[in-house]
Amino acid sequence: MSGEPVRLDSVHKRFGKLEVLRGIDVDVPSGATVAIIGPSGSGKSTLVRCVNHLEPIQGGAIHVGATKIDANGLWQDGRRLGAGDIARFRAHIGMVFQAFNLFPHLTVLGNLIEAPTGVLRMPRGEAVDRAIDLLAKVNLPEKVKAYPAQLSGGQQQRVAIVRALMMDPKIMLFDEPTSALDPELIGEVLKVIADLAIRGRTSIIVTHELAFAREIADRIVFMDGGKVIEEGKPADVLDRPQQERTRSFIGRIH
Repeated sequence: MSGEPVRLDSVHKRFGKLEVLRGIDVDVPSGATVAIIGPSGSGKSTLVRCVNHLEPIQGGAIHVGATKIDANGLWQDGRRLGAGDIARFRAHIGMVFQAFNLFPHLTVLGNLIEAPTGVLRMPRGEAVDRAIDLLAKVNLPEKVKAYPAQLSGGQQQRVAIVRALMMDPKIMLFDEPTSALDPELIGEVLKVIADLAIRGRTSIIVTHELAFAREIADRIVFMDGGKVIEEGKPADVLDRPQQERTRSFIGRIH
């Protein structure tokens, strides 16, 4: 698996009069992992939602591989993409949300094969085999017929990660993947992310887990007030922050 580069150039995002992203510049090379940290309300979740066009932007540009996102839509080779092309663009980007977002009326297997068979037209037998293989890798082989309501939060999030991996994405986006979990369940989800989900893929992870960010990220971006305040190697940002706002935030977390 090889990832695609992601670059945000002076990205602006508004909700009404509220400017949530105020000229964001972030560069994620192919196959690299960037962790985004910062206080609630700093624009972190909005940033990752803009990368796969779940939220439109009002200024600047986002480059995802050969695709450009700007205020007028998505573009490839100078051509504006229609709805079908946008769906195919999103198919190569895995997204893991805070709240799992599994379909409650489908079994685990049903959740896992829905998109590959529907969007990628993967044969059902191939999709089932892939689902069973990935469930084994996250230590949930026995849950194939279970419904989401029968799973713990940690198990649901592991299934949500597998659901993203079913599409064999080139890019993985994580929006606070452990924030809804009990403390004792966080470790099992972080292990799956580190060992399985990000390997070889371009990854952007919004997280409050600073020790995890230090372990898996090539770079850390600290955001506040819709701006990038500081970025650099994990040891530099976490141990030797240059900005007072970064020092204050890390001090409170610790």
